[in-house]
Order: sequence, then structure tokens, then C-alpha cells
Amino acid sequence: MDSSEAESGAGPLAGVRVVEFAQVIAGPLAGTLMADLGADVVHVESPVTGDDARRMGPAKDGVPLWWKVLGRNKRSVTLDLRRADAAAVVGRLIAWADVVIVTFRAATAERFGLDWDSVRAVNPSAVLLQITGYGATTSRRDDPGFGKMGEARSGVVHLTGFADGPPVHTGFSHGDATTGLMGAFAVAAALRRRETDPDRRGEWIDLALSDTLFRLIEWQVILHDQLGEVPGRAGNRLAVAPAAVINTYRSADGDWITVTSATTRSVRGIAGLLGLPEEEFATTAEQIARKDELDDGLRDWVAARTTAVVLKTMTAAQIVAAKVLDVADICADEVYRERESIVTVMDEELGPVRMQDVVPRLHRDRGRVWRTGAQLGADNDLVYREWLGMDAETLDQLQRSGVT
Repeated sequence: MDSSEAESGAGPLAGVRVVEFAQVIAGPLAGTLMADLGADVVHVESPVTGDDARRMGPAKDGVPLWWKVLGRNKRSVTLDLRRADAAAVVGRLIAWADVVIVTFRAATAERFGLDWDSVRAVNPSAVLLQITGYGATTSRRDDPGFGKMGEARSGVVHLTGFADGPPVHTGFSHGDATTGLMGAFAVAAALRRRETDPDRRGEWIDLALSDTLFRLIEWQVILHDQLGEVPGRAGNRLAVAPAAVINTYRSADGDWITVTSATTRSVRGIAGLLGLPEEEFATTAEQIARKDELDDGLRDWVAARTTAVVLKTMTAAQIVAAKVLDVADICADEVYRERESIVTVMDEELGPVRMQDVVPRLHRDRGRVWRTGAQLGADNDLVYREWLGMDAETLDQLQRSGVT
């Protein structure tokens, strides 16, 4: 690894090489998570328009903000995949990489030489993470897809909201985010398996945008299979709840407080706060039978007290409760400060900017945020000349012809 690679290589994935032929959120988030932990990630973009994510969301003084986080810790190179001359560069990038991330429709990936057969022909040790709307082996392999579509198909949206209202999507790119997270996890698993394989064979990871949220609702299929039930929306109480009391309640000073009672002890603690005999809530059946009484009573109890009093009283009674924080609360929160969960990074356009630090936290080799989202093509010379070993004449020709 040369000095330019070492600049980014702090963390347990240092030395892992990733190339992203991926746009917007799901695939690039998988790459960002790996880059945060030290992987060298090359993000390939159109030389004319770049990644659409560069223009998404709010901006300050004409500078889009979301990209600064989504594109952080990566190298940006430009390459027009539609040009014939690009195929040789694609091949060199695949040969260089340990991991290839692709988010094109299946037929498009095949046309660009980014499908599994093409990738392993160039680099048999490569791990291919392929993300599509409906899966690369289905009849809808070439249909377009975005995260919200995946959320709708997963069962999550059907379960989210109140019984008398419409289904509700969460307030962020939930399907994309969990796909990126599961993709990074799958890549790590594939790399670990490759280490123990004498032939260092790669792997094909095929993710549809509905897969991960569908998997995370562990009970939905078995409930339907064994009980014939189709759980519906139940607001903050959850359609299938692990405890008698799970809800949000509004305090006297207007804050929302989430209360969860996942143990007999905590349910009996709530009964005690409400002046009910704790011994009458000794079993799960007794608790569930009176869950509406507990819920209604707790709503009135919280409404009559300030947030500070509610949280202090519940902590003393070993009842799990938390104020629903907004981002201003988070930025001022003592525990977030103690965990150093927010880091300040220098950006060449905006100066110092704050964003989430690396997650998950590894204490021995934690990774770091060393860069915000790069300018388009900022690393063409580094990646193509130094990392891939392309000569100056070839690079000049590719640039003059608009390929890079």
C-alpha cells in the first residue's frame, strides 16, 4: 500500500479495496460503511453529471449537504461507462478490487461487464455486491427500483402508522439504509470466507431492496403461516409487541416520551406508579389482559408531570423510558457527547462541518472520518495513474475523448 492509500487506511478494513459502480444511497452507503472502517473505496461517476446524490437534499450557499456525508471517506473518479474505451478501464478497476458494488439493472450490469460472470472472469477472487429493485435472478430483474418501493414490498409500511390512518413510511431512506447495512455485513462475511479458501474464490451477493426489512420483521411470516394472522397498524404500540406497555406519551411540557416494559419487573413498576396492586401483574397473561388499563393510566400519569420528573421517576423505578429526541436535542445530549458520536470534519467548500462519527465503534481499531464527499473526479490521477498504473498518454487520451 502506498502513502496515498495509507491516508484513508485507518481501521479494521484497511487494505480492502472496493470499487463502486453505484449511485444514490443503498450501494454507496455500503461502501461508506466500509470506508469508515478503513477500506479504500473508489466511487465511479459520470464525468458530466456525477452521482445524482451530489444534488439531493438541502444546500448551503449552493453547496448540497447530504453528499458531504454520503460520499465521505471515498475517492471519486470519472468514467463514462457508455463509451467503448471505458471497458478496459472497468476491467482494470475490477482486477484491482477485492469488492465490486453494482446497482444497475441486471441487463445494464451485463452490458457494462459488471454482472457476476463478467466480474469473476476478470477477478475470480472478487466479491460482487449487486443491488437491484427486485433481485438479479427474478422475472423483474430489469425493473427500476428505489428504497421506498422496497419498504412497501417488505411488510414494514403496512405495519407502520395508526389503525385508523394510512400506512406510513419512516422519515428517512429506510429501505436503502438497511440494504446498505446488510450489504456491508454480507461483504465482510464473504471476505472472511475467502480468507479460509485455498483458492481465494470470490462471492456473488444478490440483494433486492425489499430483502433486508422483510428479514428484520422476524415474526410476520411464521404468524401468518401458523395462526393465519395478518397483523395491521397499531400506532406506537406495535402490531406484535414483546411487552404489555410499549407506547409514546406526551408530558406536561409537551415532549413525547417513549416507554417500554419488556420484563415483568418493569410492568409491575408501572402498575406501582399508577397505584395498582403490583401482585395483580405477576404473569404475562395478567399483564396482557390489562394492557389497555395500563396504557390509559400511564398516558394520564405522564400528562400530569414534566419530562424531567417522568424520566427521573421511571429511572428510579427501573422502567425504561426516553424522551423522543430531535436533532437539536441529540447535538446537545450528554451521552452523545460522552460517546463522541458527532465529529467535526474540514470540508474544502464549507469549512468545518459536523456529522455522525464512525459506527459501529471498535475500540482497538475504530476507523475515522478523514474526508467529506469529494469533488467530482478529484482522484482520477491518484486512482488511474498511481493505483492502476495507467500511463500518462493513455490517461490524456481518455480525458480528451470524454471517457474520464
